[in-house]
Amino acid sequence: MLVLMATLGIRAAKPWDNGPLKVSANNQYLIHHNGTPFFWMGNTAWLLPERLNRDEVEFFLDSEQQQGYNVEQVQVINASYPTFNIYGQQANDSTFDFSNYTRPGVYGYWDHLDYIVGMAADRGIYIAMDCIWGNHHTIMTPEKATLYGQFLARRYKDCPNIIWMIGGDIMGDRGMESWDALARAIKAEDPNHLMTFHPRGRTTSAWWYNDREWLDFNMFQSGHRRYGQRNGDGDYTIRDNTEEDNWRFVAMSFGDPAEQIQGREVRGGRKPVIDGEPSYEDIPQGLHDFQAPRWQDYDVRRYAYWSVFAGSFGHTYGHNSIMQLAKPGAQASYDARKPWWEALGDPGYQQMKYLKWLMLSVPFTEGQNDQSIIVSQNGERYDRIIATRGQDYLLVYNYSGKPMTLDLTKISGRKKLVWLMNPADGTLQFLGEYDSSRSQEFTFDGAYLRSSDRVLIAIDSSKSYFSKDQTQLAPRN
Repeated sequence: MLVLMATLGIRAAKPWDNGPLKVSANNQYLIHHNGTPFFWMGNTAWLLPERLNRDEVEFFLDSEQQQGYNVEQVQVINASYPTFNIYGQQANDSTFDFSNYTRPGVYGYWDHLDYIVGMAADRGIYIAMDCIWGNHHTIMTPEKATLYGQFLARRYKDCPNIIWMIGGDIMGDRGMESWDALARAIKAEDPNHLMTFHPRGRTTSAWWYNDREWLDFNMFQSGHRRYGQRNGDGDYTIRDNTEEDNWRFVAMSFGDPAEQIQGREVRGGRKPVIDGEPSYEDIPQGLHDFQAPRWQDYDVRRYAYWSVFAGSFGHTYGHNSIMQLAKPGAQASYDARKPWWEALGDPGYQQMKYLKWLMLSVPFTEGQNDQSIIVSQNGERYDRIIATRGQDYLLVYNYSGKPMTLDLTKISGRKKLVWLMNPADGTLQFLGEYDSSRSQEFTFDGAYLRSSDRVLIAIDSSKSYFSKDQTQLAPRN
């Protein structure tokens, strides 16, 4: 179809055809200006400008489009200083005078970033630009940050597929004046694109910047630690043994009193939130011990469904090899063992699209987390069941496969149609039509834990979001 459309000169629809992104009226989701919902299905491709040439960029973005990813999180200037791209072209120096690195007749660093932004736009993909990685706050004064923000915004403000990301794996109170200066310089030139802050692991931007006029939505990094894995962090900010509970960060960011941490209370009203960096597929648990078990596809699924059903407006996936675009000849971090193109075949990478298809099958921007749906005693850690619902649908994610009793009266309709979805392959099993006058117990035919995760879907029988004979989720853009 895409080939035929190109042959006939027909332009494929892009998400921004519906207008720029904005925050929904309920301050929980992102929508386009015409009201069309936007479900963020992101990927971390941090080193894209530095590691891939033009042909590789095209190959990678083709795969991203095919697998349903619509946002690429990219470091513009990475942790090394100065930053060079795959062609050996320099991005910057300590003066922050970027005019020195755009010269006629030279395919420079910024020309290559232009190419990446353009190739992504051709495929309907947003580039979430992490402007400069967090460790640079020590050399980026507020004055230099202002110069940099003006340069970036003037260069990219007319691109339809830009989302701005301040910070970069850093505690938000480190270099705060510079981050504020960078954000405000960009917003002064470009008020039309959304902006967030990417914080350090196990923190949320809401702790520091929720009350800022430049912050459109919050981002948290739930991180790569397993339960109880502290590693001697001096700035550990969460409760003991909650490392993997990324659903808690959603509640924290929304200002839920039950999840607030002393000294980290959220100021200001509710803003949308997303897990911008959960545990990566195929990375050692905790990052630094290469003999440790590695996070698997069922782990990255759990992080995705827990976060979205808790109230996030989307999710960002990550893979050890893909996030750093690992390949022969390039030094790999965190014991990445395969080149990025092989990682594109890993199961978790290919399974994220089913979450996007599911959410776009229902009016998800009406949805709210509602744990009262779960009548049976809920569990802790991997037994935690997460529920979300709109007016006429409810979705419940059960990671461990434990039996559960649900209150189907929480949504409209005298009768409810119920399916069980396998998030590993998007298959649907119709369980039947249920009377909504009482709670219903559901049991799963599977082993406890490890790939037994399922999503229970209940729909008002008068609605047609799914058909009774449907056995697979339908693709959604």
